[in-house]
Amino acid sequence: MARRIKKGVDSTPEVKGVLYRIPETLPHRTLGQMKVPQKRNEVPLVKVDELVNADGLTVITQLVHHGMVFVPIGQTFGAGMFRMDSIRGGSPCGAEVLSEDGTREPSETELAFVERQGKYMAKVVKRFAWPFSFAPGENHN
Repeated sequence: MARRIKKGVDSTPEVKGVLYRIPETLPHRTLGQMKVPQKRNEVPLVKVDELVNADGLTVITQLVHHGMVFVPIGQTFGAGMFRMDSIRGGSPCGAEVLSEDGTREPSETELAFVERQGKYMAKVVKRFAWPFSFAPGENHN
């Protein structure tokens, strides 16, 4: 799903999505009991000093309480948001995959939903970011 949200972000002119992952905090045994799939290592771990170069972050509702800007998809997915012909995660708050045990792969509808959310988020971030930049050494006031 992260790759599809990046595809949506990258479809917006002058916006580039970058995927990072954070270090896992749960023990491997616990992850195994939860049936969490192994993470691929081709997505690099993010370093704290790299976050200052980010103009936007994806939707992480827990961090909204700490002041992060939240970009929900709202009703922008159109009629696909209300389809009931198959099991589908997602709501106006954002994309998700419903899976009891973690083995169900996202459907094409869920992937299209998350791609649309990436595109929508990129447009919002672009409006906030331009003409500002958060490059190291610049005045951020």
